[in-house]
Formats: sequence, structure tokens, C-alpha cells
Amino acid sequence: MADDQPQMPADLWVFGYGSLMWNPGFAHTERRAAHLVGHHRAFCIYSTHHRGSHEKPGLVLGLDRGGTCHGAAFRVAPELRRDVLFYLRQREQVSGVYREARVRLEIDCDSQTEEVDGIAFVVEPKHPSYTGAMSVAKQARLIRAARGQSGPNVEYLVNTWRQLCSAGIRDRTIDRVICSVGGLFASRPVEHVKAASNVLISATRHNPPYAPLMRRNARRRFMHRLKLDALKP
Repeated sequence: MADDQPQMPADLWVFGYGSLMWNPGFAHTERRAAHLVGHHRAFCIYSTHHRGSHEKPGLVLGLDRGGTCHGAAFRVAPELRRDVLFYLRQREQVSGVYREARVRLEIDCDSQTEEVDGIAFVVEPKHPSYTGAMSVAKQARLIRAARGQSGPNVEYLVNTWRQLCSAGIRDRTIDRVICSVGGLFASRPVEHVKAASNVLISATRHNPPYAPLMRRNARRRFMHRLKLDALKP
């Protein structure tokens, strides 16, 4: 009879949908475009430390229940699995607002789609930092005013938006938030925000990333509808 061999741990797939996409912070062997069903990306978590303060809380992204989310899947080698999980739990679960969840991911493999088991950090709706549903206008006001130990909340928004664009991911809610923040920049730029971010955000007042090319009168009506939509509760 052959000796029993200990089972080697499998590769670990980590789903990123926000800051993990542009700042994973852990070693990985590959990155793939990925799709998660059952949760969606949302600014649904108050930040009073990294991107805001108790006086002026900011907003960061979470995976909220329902819908779908396009993001990135990072493959971690078996020998690094324990270290990476330790790092992610230290990073994501300090306050308990994120819950580690086992998920089924659809990842792009050349011209085909493959399903793999992975982990994602989803929002805990019973946590006091969970915002629940919030209008785009309110999200924009909070993000516009907030700054934390990791920098202005606007930088978090811009970094996420740029990463989504570079990955070919269209998130209409993020588009609407960045356009609304751009409108708030009409009064004055946000202090301590990088010049490139100021230019990008300010430009969205006139050139929303999702606005089609149209005649001037039609464009005015379109922008008016956006403002009305942003005011809806």
C-alpha cells in the first residue's frame, strides 16, 4: 500500500473590485478579468480613518448584495496562501465592516470563461459603517469634502475610476458619481488633490465620461436630466 501523501493546498483566487484592483499589496502569479454574480460594487461604507474623519466621513467601496460586479481575480500560489490571507484579513477586517466570503468567480481565460472558487470581502450590512442605499448627489457631497490619513476621498474615487477604465470596465454608477463630484468642483478645486485628478474631475463638468456626442441644445437637456436624477432620493 502506498503511503498517504498530504494534500497540497490549491491556488487561491482573490477578487478585487476597488482598491485591490489598483493596489493589491500581495504577491500573485497572474491577474485575470473576473465576473461575480450576486453582489455589486457600491460606495456603501463610511470611512472615518483612511478616506475621511469623524467630522467629515468619506465613502469607500464595498460589495453589496444583489446584481453583478466586474473586477479582477488575482491568483496566489499555494505556498503563499497563508501569508496572503493573513495580509488581507489584517487589511480588510480591522473594523469588521467587511466579511470574508467564499464565492464562485467567472474568469477570462483567453477566449473562454472558466469558473473558479475564490474569496471576496463583502460588506456586513449590520455594521454601523454600512450606509445602505444613498443617492448619487449625497455620495458626491461626502466624497468631495472628505480627507483621511490615506489622502483625499476624491483620489480614491479617481484611482478606482481610472483602473476600471483601463480594464475596460464600465460602471455607470461610478461614472455618475465622478460627474457629480465634477459639478461640485465648479466652486473651487479640492485642496491637496493631485493636479491630474483636479483636471480630470473638473473636465467631467463639461464632458461626462458616458455622455454621447450631441448637439448643444440636446446636450443641455441631457445635462439637465442628469441633475434631476442626482436630486432624486
